Amino acid sequence: MKTPNWVVKDVKPNSDYTLHITFADGAKKIFDVHPLLKKPIYQKLNNLAFFLSARAEYGTVIWDDETDIAPEYLYESSYTAE
Repeated sequence: MKTPNWVVKDVKPNSDYTLHITFADGAKKIFDVHPLLKKPIYQKLNNLAFFLSARAEYGTVIWDDETDIAPEYLYESSYTAE
């Protein structure tokens, strides 16, 4: 079975609240987290040190046992890195 394109293989969080993400299809994209920061579920991400602890695990981007973003959403809402 082929791995879906949207599976996250690697992530690099940046201090400007963007994520540089490499997906299973080899696409390298940038996701801007700013629009999510106002949502109650993502309030912890407003702490820059916590935000910078992002890692790729379980096929998506996670921060802790409670905070993650759906990989399909990351793939569809990111723009291609130059």
